[in-house]
Amino acid sequence: MKKINVMRFVLIVALASLLATGCAMTPAQQEQDTTTSSQQTQSTDTNTGAVTEEKVVEEVTYTVSDLTRVHFDFDSYVLKPKARRTLAQNAEVLKALSGLKVRIEGHCDERGSDEYNLALGERRAQAAMNYMATLGVPASRMSTISYGEEKPLDPGHDEEAWAKNRRAEFVAN
Repeated sequence: MKKINVMRFVLIVALASLLATGCAMTPAQQEQDTTTSSQQTQSTDTNTGAVTEEKVVEEVTYTVSDLTRVHFDFDSYVLKPKARRTLAQNAEVLKALSGLKVRIEGHCDERGSDEYNLALGERRAQAAMNYMATLGVPASRMSTISYGEEKPLDPGHDEEAWAKNRRAEFVAN
């Protein structure tokens, strides 16, 4: 008899623990619920006095200064993953600022001939523009120009300066 009661007790404890862990919320779910509840507010209907919940919509406001330059490797116009992430953010800014047109300026470091750097700067600007067009920014809102090595961001003559100068920048038209 005592053995049956012990078995029942163990079985009940095991089932209770399974039930408790099976119903536990995952951390991501808890975080989402916390975020959701913090974004909800209560308001009282003045006609009926009933309390209702409304979601607060957060509006993100962008400005031209949110457009970020992208950098390139030496003698390259290939977009690296970091540059693609930056361009995706820039695309979101341009989509939000629907009336804004931008000029994408391609730049190079001082190494190489003037002609070569002008061509490379144009390819860099075009690469940025083409990628943003694939993200939904109309090409009609973007233009490109190359300054080659004519407008360095850093006037130094070392690898650090050259890395800063190999870039594409976004300027509002």
